[in-house]
Amino acid sequence: MMSYRFLEEIATADVAFEATGKTPEELFISAAEALEETQVNTKQLANSEQRAVNLENETLDKLLFDFLDELIYYKDAEQLVFNKFDIEIQASEGGFASDREIASKDIKWRLKGVIAGEKLDPNRHELRTDVKAVTKHQFGIQKTKEGYKATVVLDI
Repeated sequence: MMSYRFLEEIATADVAFEATGKTPEELFISAAEALEETQVNTKQLANSEQRAVNLENETLDKLLFDFLDELIYYKDAEQLVFNKFDIEIQASEGGFASDREIASKDIKWRLKGVIAGEKLDPNRHELRTDVKAVTKHQFGIQKTKEGYKATVVLDI
C-alpha cells in the first residue's frame, strides 16, 4: 500500500514527510504524491500533459532525490504538476530493484517511466505551497519489514 504522512515535528520552516511502499516503485510514487500534494490539490489535475522520465544513480536514495528534484524542475520550468506516475526501477545488472540492496557501490539504479499531469492554473487549481527544493536534511531510505520508508524535507 502506497502512503505518506506529513511530519510536523521535523521541520518548522519547511515541509517534511515520510513516504512508504512495498516496492521501490511504490515508495517513489508515494513520495512524488506527497511532494505534488504539498504544492497543489492533485485531485483537480487532468492528465493532459505527459513527460518521459529516465534517471540513473548509484544508490536508491540518490535516485529518489533526483526523481523528486525532476518534478520540481518541471514545476519551475514549465509550470507542470503531476498526479499520475507510471515508473519502473531496475538495478543495472538486471533484475528488479526490489530484489537488490538499497545501496551498493557496484549497482547503478535506473528509473524509467511516464508521469502525467497538467500546467498550473490558479483559476482552476487550489494552489498550496511553492516547493523550492528537496533538502538533504534527514533525507534517506530505510528497508523495513513492510518494504521501504523514506524521510524527505522540502525547502519552501
